[in-house]
Amino acid sequence: MTAQGEGYWDIDRLAAELGTVRRRWRQGQDHHAEYGAEGFPSRASLTKIMAALCGALFPLRLGPSFVRLHNEDAYVAQTLQTALSRLYGQIRLELIYTMQGEASEDLDREASRIIGAFAQSLPALRELLDSDVEAAFLGDPAARSVDEVLICYPSMMAITHHRLAHRLYQLGAPLVARIISEIAHSSTGIDIHPGAKIGRSFFIDHGTGVVIGETAIVGDRVRIYQGVTLGARSFPADEKGRLEKALARHPIIEDDVVIYSGATILGRIIIGSRSVIGGNVWLTDSVPADSNVRQAKAHYEVTSRVEVSAPHRVHALVEEGDGIAENI
Repeated sequence: MTAQGEGYWDIDRLAAELGTVRRRWRQGQDHHAEYGAEGFPSRASLTKIMAALCGALFPLRLGPSFVRLHNEDAYVAQTLQTALSRLYGQIRLELIYTMQGEASEDLDREASRIIGAFAQSLPALRELLDSDVEAAFLGDPAARSVDEVLICYPSMMAITHHRLAHRLYQLGAPLVARIISEIAHSSTGIDIHPGAKIGRSFFIDHGTGVVIGETAIVGDRVRIYQGVTLGARSFPADEKGRLEKALARHPIIEDDVVIYSGATILGRIIIGSRSVIGGNVWLTDSVPADSNVRQAKAHYEVTSRVEVSAPHRVHALVEEGDGIAENI
């Protein structure tokens, strides 16, 4: 065997064949030129940028261990300067694709507009996130402090990333926004498209398996549990069979709604204010305000736990006559 196994492959041939496949793909997708010809927003870079922005928003809890009250303002200023500069670079890489043929100064102007508006939004986004932290603390009896919510709850990571990604999505950087959302999705199992509009005091309890689609609208003080889907019911196609984009196809959830685990809500329907959607409900029709939607009761049979336990264990406990069998 040759060193490092190179005898098992022909690198030159593999590289040439992969090049042929790439060129064939690009030629076939000439209506949708491939990202990356001039560069591509980096998921690794955006992961670091998001960690820095989270630290700048919550310096004493999500920042590095050296941050204290006496130096947090300096830390925030320095961190924002670096993170926003790097985010500007990632946004510009996206614009190279979306503004093909535009002059370099026009790319710079648009990237500057986006990053400037995004930066100005950060104080308001921090206040919005404060309402989410408080909603989690008030809505979960297991939460002992708002600090615990912020540090420990995966839903807060997902919501923080979503709030920032949604703002970038609004401003005209949807690819960077989508990458940011997928960073949180990979870490938390909570999939929120950056296009989704979510109101104040939003709480996701547990969170694993939650899916919120691009055109979903969620009101204020909404609480949802793990496994909830706010999805699309159908996907219309154009005359060439291609899916039509950006249609309003996801639910509208009004204020003060609670959606329990495993519920699936599909299509452009409206869940009225203060409604409660029970666990494992499949819903494709709108419901009025103050509704209580529950799954039909299942038929089941209850048998004695003693009868279905291991016989030798049951007999031994019964013979002892100490009453343990009653609690098996």
